Amino acid sequence: MLKIKIQIYCGDQIAMGPGKADLLDAIAAEGSISAAGRKLGMSYRRCWLLVDVMNRCWAQPLVATSSEGARLTEMGVTVLRDYRALQQAASDAGDEGWPTLERRLRAEPLAAQAAE
Repeated sequence: MLKIKIQIYCGDQIAMGPGKADLLDAIAAEGSISAAGRKLGMSYRRCWLLVDVMNRCWAQPLVATSSEGARLTEMGVTVLRDYRALQQAASDAGDEGWPTLERRLRAEPLAAQAAE
């Protein structure tokens, strides 16, 4: 199995990764952080903390909140689109090289050898 996970760092914080992108998608679809959390099976607090990190890491906030809920900003839409394109490009590249590596990979690792 091949798993390519792209994480973009801002200092020691993950500014964008698969989970944060999924959260942005859910906020866009649901119109609120709490509804996005319910959709993803995450607490409101966890979602809010992830939004806070994203908003502090990018040049402009990705999510705007108001008394009516939450929405992606123009920057949020752009960053999400570009991140998803990067994920697709990495997946496409993996599709090319993976079959060659997969042929050389064992189905299960060999048993560990005892230390001498």
